[in-house]
Amino acid sequence: MRLSEIGYKEIINLSNGSRHGQLSNAELLFDEKNGKIKAILVPDFQGRIGFLNNKDYLQLPWNSILKIGEDIIIFETT
Repeated sequence: MRLSEIGYKEIINLSNGSRHGQLSNAELLFDEKNGKIKAILVPDFQGRIGFLNNKDYLQLPWNSILKIGEDIIIFETT
C-alpha cells in the first residue's frame, strides 16, 4: 500500500473514540538506521475547543495501529 492511498484516511483512537484528523495532516517519524516508520505525530484534539496551537501532538507508535481500513486508521493507546 502506498502512502498516497492512505493519506486521507481518518485516524481514530479505539480506546476513547477520539479523532485525530487525517494521515495527510500528520508527521511521520522514521528510524534512521533502517528507514522504517517508527511513529506518527498526530494532532491532539483531546480536551481542546480547537486545534489552535500547532505544537500539540500525540506521538503514536506505528505498532499501536490495529487496522488500516477503507476509510479510517484505527489505533489503540493504553
